[in-house]
Amino acid sequence: MFDFRVLSADDVRELLDMRSVVESNEGVYRQRAEGKTDTWPTVFKVFEEGVSDLDIKSGYLAGAGVFGHKTVGWYGANPSKGLPALVGLICVYDVVTGAPLGVLDGTYITGIRTGAVGGLGAKLLARPDSRTLLVVGAGGQCAYQVAATLELMEGVNHVIVANPHHPESAVAKAKALPGQVAALGVRTEGVDFESADSLESACAQADIIITCTMSRKPMIDRLWVRLGTHLSCIGADMAGKIEVDPQIVADSLLFVDDTSHCIEAGEIELGIKQGVFGTDHIAGEIGELLTGAKQGRTSDDQITLFDATGMALLDIACAKKALDLAEERDLGIVAGI
Repeated sequence: MFDFRVLSADDVRELLDMRSVVESNEGVYRQRAEGKTDTWPTVFKVFEEGVSDLDIKSGYLAGAGVFGHKTVGWYGANPSKGLPALVGLICVYDVVTGAPLGVLDGTYITGIRTGAVGGLGAKLLARPDSRTLLVVGAGGQCAYQVAATLELMEGVNHVIVANPHHPESAVAKAKALPGQVAALGVRTEGVDFESADSLESACAQADIIITCTMSRKPMIDRLWVRLGTHLSCIGADMAGKIEVDPQIVADSLLFVDDTSHCIEAGEIELGIKQGVFGTDHIAGEIGELLTGAKQGRTSDDQITLFDATGMALLDIACAKKALDLAEERDLGIVAGI
């Protein structure tokens, strides 16, 4: 009755590059700011704390005429088995008929669209003259965050990787980053890559800080962050996770991706619950910067912060773009139900 397309991880990698994903993310944020999307409640399940967890995210994009969902799990032991830590699928449906349009590997899309989120936050809120990027977290997401920031911030020429709990991982990641970033089609010429001996000293150098960890304790103290720094906080996507001192948030110009979700499960969750700042501290959603409804940075001395918990809308939009391109290029497998 219905035909739909199945795309593997290799298919998706061939179809989507960082620039196209950034554009897709921008489109989603704009639609959200214009009231043309719905995001539905997220399902979280922790199978074993710090070992494995699952989330199911879903939503509706009126502009694209689709709805869908992503089921993705994180399994910390998978890399030692030669498997990706993130494993998942994205399903896309036509909103008029309910017909399934496609089933896609969700690992690569999750990685690259999340990287594009952090980089976009920097583009919209960091100082234009920013030169040094610090990424806290040396896992699989690190390369995507670096690639997106280098793609969007032409002046960035110094990348520092920090992993406060496992410094040796940061050393290995700094060596691997030039090849990993280049594989995503992003420039590395003229960019210096290094690992941090001290997170505090790395923060003192950074113009842009992106955090992408599983932390449940603040790793960055307020006193370490210079005036004028931008932070994109990406790792806190589940209740109880937190990466930076709530006082940093309190002292910042704060934007979020999804207000209700960030209050429930983002970087700002615990600061609000602890009374460090209130929900009225949220300056707006990132899409409002893109539409011009809200103003971003107004001085070089401002600390700015973008709290992104991640939205299924981003995955669905990237998946729809990949499906459209796959149809043009006759990639993937067409199946029927």
